Amino acid sequence: MTDGCGLELSLVGAGGEAVDLRRTFLSHGVASLPPQAIDEDAVTLETTLRLSRSRPRVVLVSAGRPGFARIEVRGRAPGAAATDEIADGVRRVLRLDEDLSAFYDLAAQDPELAWVPGAGAGRMIRSPTVFEEVVKTICTTNCTWSATERMVAALVEHLGDPAPSARPGPLGRAFPTAEAMASAGERFYKEVVRAGYRGPYFIELARMVRDGEVNLEILGSSSAAEIPDDEVATRLLALPGVGPYAAAHAMMMIGRYSRLILDSWTRPKYARLVGRRTVKDSTIERRFRRYKSYAGLAFWLFLTRDWVEEPLPA
Repeated sequence: MTDGCGLELSLVGAGGEAVDLRRTFLSHGVASLPPQAIDEDAVTLETTLRLSRSRPRVVLVSAGRPGFARIEVRGRAPGAAATDEIADGVRRVLRLDEDLSAFYDLAAQDPELAWVPGAGAGRMIRSPTVFEEVVKTICTTNCTWSATERMVAALVEHLGDPAPSARPGPLGRAFPTAEAMASAGERFYKEVVRAGYRGPYFIELARMVRDGEVNLEILGSSSAAEIPDDEVATRLLALPGVGPYAAAHAMMMIGRYSRLILDSWTRPKYARLVGRRTVKDSTIERRFRRYKSYAGLAFWLFLTRDWVEEPLPA
């Protein structure tokens, strides 16, 4: 059962842009991995947020009155401090603190992306931590989507801290901490997660974060003026298990959109949309160069417009 707690969030970006909740929920596939779950028909997102002074809480985000998202918290009503922390956590997940107005100005001038501002598109569901983004990204490399789902579910189910209302399985548990992942042995990653070659990478990455050798969270909180995109890419590429694709993917997840995610799905999808059998990477990059620091976001929206059925014109 849930308690509404009277929580609502205005669906407006930091630059005053309208935000479409459905397009935000369906912005990318990783958004549906535990501890999150998306119900496309009901237009809801369930996630489990870690809190600073209490156990994690399961939160359900759905459409409220026009222009607002409704937040329900499973279990007993949270206290005032926890309520504020939950609201801030949902704002982060929905990227309501991000100003996309400059990107919208560019998209409005592009006949193939002029739909974006009016649709309130462009917000990529975000994880609470950069560490979670990087681990999930590594789980997408060189494997099927079902393998990605299996690995992430196992990590959350067996290493994630449970909320009071946790059910059996991965849902209702926060994403595991670096400490938890560093403490799990190679046998766990081999036999339970079935992570293959990624197991040693997970252990080393988690150890580096736990011991303070790398600060991933600063990459998600710093501006491009403080840490340029090239430096962010360099730091990500230095991590165990992170190559060019994973670095571009992780950058997209943390709001650094200058890199295009070019892989076995995006290349053929782009070629199909433009009526070609194949298209060179350099040609794709040239098409979106006008977007500069938003090139990767423009490319992604070009590819995923059909993920959400658009309303018929009045």
